[in-house]
Amino acid sequence: MGQCRLVFAAKVAIMAEIKGAKMRKLLASAVAMLLLTPSVEAQAPREKIIIDSDIGDDIDDAFAVALALSSPEFEVLGFSASFGDTPTRAKMLDRMLGEMGRSDIPVAMGAPVDVNRNAFTQRAYAEGGQFARSRHPNSVDFVLDQARKYPHQVTLVAIGPLPNVGAMIDKDPAAFRLLKKVVIMGGSIRTMTDPYGVAAPIAPHPEWNIKNDIAGAQKLFGSGVPLQVLPLDSTANLKMHEVARTALFAHGSMTTNTLAGLYYEWSQYTRSPTPTLYDPMTLASMLQPSLCPLTLLHLTVDDAGNTKETEGPPNAQVCLHSDADAFLQFYVRRVTSH
Repeated sequence: MGQCRLVFAAKVAIMAEIKGAKMRKLLASAVAMLLLTPSVEAQAPREKIIIDSDIGDDIDDAFAVALALSSPEFEVLGFSASFGDTPTRAKMLDRMLGEMGRSDIPVAMGAPVDVNRNAFTQRAYAEGGQFARSRHPNSVDFVLDQARKYPHQVTLVAIGPLPNVGAMIDKDPAAFRLLKKVVIMGGSIRTMTDPYGVAAPIAPHPEWNIKNDIAGAQKLFGSGVPLQVLPLDSTANLKMHEVARTALFAHGSMTTNTLAGLYYEWSQYTRSPTPTLYDPMTLASMLQPSLCPLTLLHLTVDDAGNTKETEGPPNAQVCLHSDADAFLQFYVRRVTSH
């Protein structure tokens, strides 16, 4: 009887070993499959974007560049210098990208426009450094070429006046309509009220980016390309207070150190301690739409540069209100975590 038990036990052990070997083989196969199968995150398509900017005057353009480079959801096809002293703007983009290790990203340049018209508060930074490129492609040709190469896949983010955009429409409106959409910071649409009830309401008025190229804005709003608009209504409240600045600049990365230096240069020039981050909301609203909910409106630009709600089928998705605290938290977390 004891011998039978030993035989039975041996059989059980052999079966267990066989099952164990099969299990190990199955586990090994499963691990191999996990290693060879791309993750969902890796498979998610990145949003192709080009940023057209008047960087160097106000500080918010530099903060927008940092957000774009800190966001893996974006595939940045290029940057474009627009309006005013575009050669110096291109140099500033060259230096920022070089210092952040992204000299692989093209920097295009639009035609200079009345270079003495506006203050270039970050000129010392733009004209320093070791990363200035010997040449820059033409902005109009660069964006249109990318639209043709990736039809209905490229989002143009325009965060300055619109001479480059108007020139694109003039040169090849069909190619311009191959853009997926255009996202702009621009316009003033409804009366803005002070949430604390201290300051007087601010009536709609010609906003800087629109009024400095009214014709370009009119062409864009009539182009038929899907349009997303971030006006003063939802961006003038984005004050980067001292707590947010301290949290950002204390991080000590190359990106945040660059922003800290540019902020200091800007604040010394303007005698202002608190920047308004108008332009980064264009990108933040794409990354986290809850920060700036969109409303369908029909917008037109009059000959004085006013951006108006008018009768007609919607031609733009417009953010009229934003959550400033949530935006600042999102911005600081994103730029300090990449």
